[in-house]
Amino acid sequence: IGVGADALGMANAVVAQTNNVNSGYWNPAGLIGVNKWLDVGLMHAEFFAGIAKYDYLGLAHRIDDRSSLGFSVLRFAVDDIPNTTQLIDNLGNIDYDRITTFTAADYAFLLSYARKTKIEGLNVGGNFKVIYRQIGDFAKSYGFGLDAGAQYHIKNKWKFGLVARDVTSTFNAWSFSFTDREKEALYLSQNEIPVRSTEMTAPRLSLGGCYRFVINDKINLQPEANLDLTFDGKRNTLIASKAVSIDPRVGLEAGYKGMLFVRAGINNFQRALADADTLNQKKVWIYQPGLGVGFKVKNVEVDYAFTNLANQSNPLYTHIFSLKLNLTKNTGYNSPY
Repeated sequence: IGVGADALGMANAVVAQTNNVNSGYWNPAGLIGVNKWLDVGLMHAEFFAGIAKYDYLGLAHRIDDRSSLGFSVLRFAVDDIPNTTQLIDNLGNIDYDRITTFTAADYAFLLSYARKTKIEGLNVGGNFKVIYRQIGDFAKSYGFGLDAGAQYHIKNKWKFGLVARDVTSTFNAWSFSFTDREKEALYLSQNEIPVRSTEMTAPRLSLGGCYRFVINDKINLQPEANLDLTFDGKRNTLIASKAVSIDPRVGLEAGYKGMLFVRAGINNFQRALADADTLNQKKVWIYQPGLGVGFKVKNVEVDYAFTNLANQSNPLYTHIFSLKLNLTKNTGYNSPY
């Protein structure tokens, strides 16, 4: 889904220009842009009329003039799901008082590190991440993965970024726990009783390029284009093959005096059936739009995005707000951004 309303408003096209606490998620090399002792990022979003809740907390610390450290926590969950496996008592009677609730939640913990290299303008970074998933008392899983990223900037005009996500593949191993009563309920409802399973997240490569246009001393524009490459088979993307599928993203940010920002972008291009022509199976291109604004005063930045979980054919739009804070005084280290 992503983090930060600033990035979501640009349709996630930020691999090259990200330079704040949220870089731990988008491109860990961008953490070099943090020039405060501690940067904090916060975001809360709700989807499907508030059924699913998405929360994010990010922390970033400038260690010295050549390195930065970051830590991120993400949670996506559906709470208060009814558990009806105990609905019928031992005598076969329906007892609604026996209904309890549980939560299905995904957690991600990212430890990020970024460092300037001896090559002017080149920064590198990486993530070590732990994935924890839980479905009530029934199931849980643990997983581990690695990301690697780099950014190269030329005279604060051209910016290029590269991120290799899950470079070693990220494995999640599931374990399950059911009572005899729950197993019986699953069997009678013709549901499979799982024992154990493993999920794998295949490697993914993201490339980005950005150019900063200075219109005058008050206004600048930063368009960025990203390519998201996957290698796990043919997908429904703009460019698709068995060897590699490519999903492009484009975004634009217009800034005024470094205080006011307006953003827009599109991504997630897919071929889908035209709503009015399903009989002839005619397909059209659809996409996922994003819009956003941001406002920064001293050490506080508030961002807003209006975007979608899918594409413009599916009305799952939501309002997203995020906050970035610089809690302490400047470190004295200059940001390369």
